Amino acid sequence: MSTYPRAALLLSAAQPSHFPADAGAEAAFAGRSNAGKSSAINALTGRRALARTAKTPGRTRLLNFFELEPGRRIVDLPGYGYAEASAAERASWAPMIDALGARASLRGLFLIVDSRRGLLDGDEALIAWAEGVHCPVHVLLGKSDKLKRAELSRALAAAQRALAGRATVQAFSAVDGTGLEPARRQLHHWLQEIKGPGG
Repeated sequence: MSTYPRAALLLSAAQPSHFPADAGAEAAFAGRSNAGKSSAINALTGRRALARTAKTPGRTRLLNFFELEPGRRIVDLPGYGYAEASAAERASWAPMIDALGARASLRGLFLIVDSRRGLLDGDEALIAWAEGVHCPVHVLLGKSDKLKRAELSRALAAAQRALAGRATVQAFSAVDGTGLEPARRQLHHWLQEIKGPGG
């Protein structure tokens, strides 16, 4: 059963002027290319094909806004750390990410990290960006089903040390459901947090 049965793609933005009105609440999803971001979105929303998944990394090239309920959205950011996108294309993402950070409706950021690789430079840069715009970050150590229990425990401890309180972190797998409910609770918490007039 879908958690958000009315969820649908609202729009794909190639520049900030394409963004939907800055009202309601939205949570962003980011991660390195092929970290499992689309699979995480589909698992959290209970919609098998809401975000398109691909074996080829770097498929998300625009900021995709999905409306889960009226006034409640998620934003799928382009994957980073993938060389195939042109320099001009990568350069066009920066103004959109900055514009996203300025939105009053942005409540939080899910950062999907491959649990087998841990936090890398691009992940650290995104956490620093989120700190700068006062956006809370929740890290999903994805693909945790590919690690043995002891390996996952070490990966989780290493991520906690690296984050040093800058973000919360949990194990997650879209395949076997590890950490699915805590992540859904975090998403619900952010999307229910409406601030200010018209928010």
